[in-house]
Amino acid sequence: MASKPHFQAILFLLSLSCLSLESYSLNLEREADYHKWISWHVNNFRKKTSLEAESTTQAPPGGIGSKLVLDTKLRNAEMNKVTINVSQDGAGNFKTIREAIDSIPLHNTRRVIVFIKPGVYREKIAVPRTLPYVTFIGESSGSDQPTITGNDTASVTGIDGRPLKTFQSATVAIDANYFVAVNMKFENTAAHEDGFAGGQAVALRISGTKAAFYNCSFYGAQDTLYDHKGLHYFNNCFIQGSVDFIFGYGQSLYENCKLNSIGKKVTSVTAQKRTNATLESGFSFKDSKVTGTRSGGGGVYLGRAWGDYSRVVFSYSYFGTIVLPKVGVTGAILPAIRECIMENTNAVDRELISLEEYHGPVY
Repeated sequence: MASKPHFQAILFLLSLSCLSLESYSLNLEREADYHKWISWHVNNFRKKTSLEAESTTQAPPGGIGSKLVLDTKLRNAEMNKVTINVSQDGAGNFKTIREAIDSIPLHNTRRVIVFIKPGVYREKIAVPRTLPYVTFIGESSGSDQPTITGNDTASVTGIDGRPLKTFQSATVAIDANYFVAVNMKFENTAAHEDGFAGGQAVALRISGTKAAFYNCSFYGAQDTLYDHKGLHYFNNCFIQGSVDFIFGYGQSLYENCKLNSIGKKVTSVTAQKRTNATLESGFSFKDSKVTGTRSGGGGVYLGRAWGDYSRVVFSYSYFGTIVLPKVGVTGAILPAIRECIMENTNAVDRELISLEEYHGPVY
C-alpha cells in the first residue's frame, strides 16, 4: 500500500497531465480561430481586388501609372447615351427645358444629353439628386447662346410664404451628380445695389459632385455663381457679378476663365467657405483674367474669407486695374497668387506679383 506522500505525488502528476491536455486543447481551438481569421482576410482581400479589377483599365501610353481607376457607373452611363431636343418653336421633343427634365426617369443610369436651341428660356430649373448624368448642350456659341434666365432674390417670398433665401434664389439649381453644361448662358437679372440686404440673386447653384462647365456664361450681380459643394471644373467660362460673385465651399478648378466685376463699391470676387483645416475645399483659378470697371470709385479684392480656413489660389492669371493690390478689410484672407500679371493703375506698366507680395494663409 502506497504511503501518503506517494499518493499525494501521484495526484499532483495526474493534475499536471490534465492541465497539459486542457492547455493543448485550448491551443488547438486558438489555432483554429487564427486560421479562420487568416482565411477571412484572404477571402476579403481577393474579393476587394476582384471588384477593383472590374473598375480599372489600362492607362493610355504616357499616362501616369500603369492603371487608371474608372467610375464604373459613369462608364456605363456614357456607353448608353440618349438625346433630347428642346426648341421653343416646337421643332424638338419639347418646348421648355423643364419639360425635358421631367421626362427623364428617376434614378436615371444613362447619360441624357439635352440639346437646346437658341432662345431665352424664362424658367426656374432644378435638376434633383435623383437625375444624375444630365448634360445641357447649347446648339450655338458666343452671343447667341441659349439663355436660362430668372430674377429671384433671397428676399423674394416663396410658395410657402417665407423668403427664398440665397440657396433657393438660383435660376438653375443642380443637385445631381455628373452634370455637364456646354455653350450655355445662366442668368439672374434681379436689380441689385451693392451691400443691400436680401439682394443675393444666384444665376446657378451647383451642389452635385463631378460636374463640368465648358464655354458657359454666368451673369448676375451679388452671388452670381454658387459653387456650393462637390468637385467641379470650369473651362473657358465667363462669370460676371458685383459682390462675392463666386462663392461656396466647392472643390473647383477654373481654367481659362474671365471674371468680370460690375460692382460700384469696393467688393470681392470670391467668398470661399472652408470651415476647417481638414475640409477638402477650395477654388483654383489658372490662366484666367479678372477685369471690370471702377465705376463709382469701386474696386475688387480677389477674395474674402467666408470660412475660418478659406482657400483660393490664382496662378498664371491676369489682373486688370479693377483689382486692389492690398487687403483693406481687417481679418480678410487673401488668395495665394502664383506668377500672375497685375495691371498698374496708370494702365501702362505691368508687374509680376508672387506669393510673397500678395497672399493669405494657405492650409
